[in-house]
Amino acid sequence: MTEKKPLLLYIHGFNSSPLSVKAQVMVEYCQKHRPDIKVLVPQMPCFPQQAAELLKQLIERYQNDYQIALVGSSLGGYLSTWLNAHYGLKAVLVNPAVKPYELLLDFLGEQENPYTHERYTLEHKHIDELKRLDVPVLKKPDDFWLLQQEGDEVLDYRQAVAKYQHSKLTVEADGDHSFIGFERYPERIIEFLAL
Repeated sequence: MTEKKPLLLYIHGFNSSPLSVKAQVMVEYCQKHRPDIKVLVPQMPCFPQQAAELLKQLIERYQNDYQIALVGSSLGGYLSTWLNAHYGLKAVLVNPAVKPYELLLDFLGEQENPYTHERYTLEHKHIDELKRLDVPVLKKPDDFWLLQQEGDEVLDYRQAVAKYQHSKLTVEADGDHSFIGFERYPERIIEFLAL
């Protein structure tokens, strides 16, 4: 049997894009140091169910030929946790959303993605879609590495520290939701994901 090739799937957060700084840091690191790793950074649909469907399609398209691992930022961390429950993929979570269905209640109504300028309307049904993707209990906490900064102005960092307490944890004082200094981590991320 031929060994599977490595694939890194980076899942960005709410109202973000493949052009986000962290996504680009991972892409550039792999291009320079690990060109053998296929890196996918899809533009995530605005609505949770569509995002989940896209991710499932990507995993199912590549899983026979590739060893897939995840990096998920913010809402991407929530989606990575859901993918882990279904496919058993290792994941590094960067300032992940733990209860986005509570957080996004403040964003109901008209939205515009600042990267893509796509305009859309977030409705209550989309909050319900998010709730259906929740994973209350982690089957394999060892599959996760939480990278968390306490200065996150968007999310309550304590929610993530509590949820992933039995996983590998790196919790830094200060920082912000973008995770300041993320460029310190790509090499260790690839090592943890065993790619």
